[in-house]
Amino acid sequence: MKKMLPMIVMVIIMVISLVFVVQGVTMHVKVTSEEETFHATLDEYYSLDKVTRDSAPADSELNKKLVKIQQSPSELLKLKLVGVGKILTRIFTLLFGILIALIMMPIKLGKIVKMR
Repeated sequence: MKKMLPMIVMVIIMVISLVFVVQGVTMHVKVTSEEETFHATLDEYYSLDKVTRDSAPADSELNKKLVKIQQSPSELLKLKLVGVGKILTRIFTLLFGILIALIMMPIKLGKIVKMR
């Protein structure tokens, strides 16, 4: 059981890093669909003439579209940055696991040489 503990720890580290990758890729896929929705809303809003857009009442559907257009870029940026952050976290986690393995190898090798 003692010999299997480092392997179990490495498997756990790899599983955690894969979870971060899946989350990051999912966010990037969501960005694509959000951008399509954003561009469709832009097309709908700016297809109307300027006089109609400017004369829309305060709580109208047209003004709600304008607010959504103004808020979308920050939401898209957040999704992109968090997705990249998750992927970078995965890379760090895997590199940390490799570092642990590299540190443990000489120790294990020294124990094996002492036994013989």
